[in-house]
Amino acid sequence: MAADTTIAKPAQPRLRADALRNRERIVAAAREAIVEHGAGSPLDEIARRAGVGNATIYRHFTDRRELIHHVALSVMSRAADQAESALAEEPDAFSALERFVHAAADERIGALCLLLSDGIDKEHPDLIATRDRLSADVEALMGAARAGGQLRTDIGVGDLMVALNQLTRPLPGSACVNFDTFVHRHLQLFLDGLRAPARSELPGESVTLQDLQQRRP
Repeated sequence: MAADTTIAKPAQPRLRADALRNRERIVAAAREAIVEHGAGSPLDEIARRAGVGNATIYRHFTDRRELIHHVALSVMSRAADQAESALAEEPDAFSALERFVHAAADERIGALCLLLSDGIDKEHPDLIATRDRLSADVEALMGAARAGGQLRTDIGVGDLMVALNQLTRPLPGSACVNFDTFVHRHLQLFLDGLRAPARSELPGESVTLQDLQQRRP
């Protein structure tokens, strides 16, 4: 029997509590800066918001691309957490869906399109796993509302996420300085349109998150 020559990769060192807090602050600051100024936000500004020096950023992330990768992971992971909490804690299925939509807006999920278009590897295993987790959690929310006759049947996870991204997408450098004031108002109008029975027939077919990842010719 041939010997196993596979070389085990060394385990990544566990971050100290203060280092972990710094890393979380950097990711949160980057998320907010990208929402306000776009994916090209200066690292100096991100460091200032996080209360750290530029060198601290480079100790945690080799370059801007890696930082944006982790911001995207953070946005999707936190949104998935919100979906799971809403489904577990709300007694009414449509109320759980509403809670998730508003919470995802507060998590700045509208910045995802900016993040994923900034040259990061969208096929990275971590991104795929987190996207799949988010998709499954949102489908569970929608499935419960659909089963209860509260959600129209021609809506898929991708449809929900497209609308959520569009209605919460940041407008870097725009004159709409009070845009956030109206987000939840418009999200509620959208949610009312998801209720069953449907008042119109939608063109095309329902959309999945995987559909959104496919490049169009």
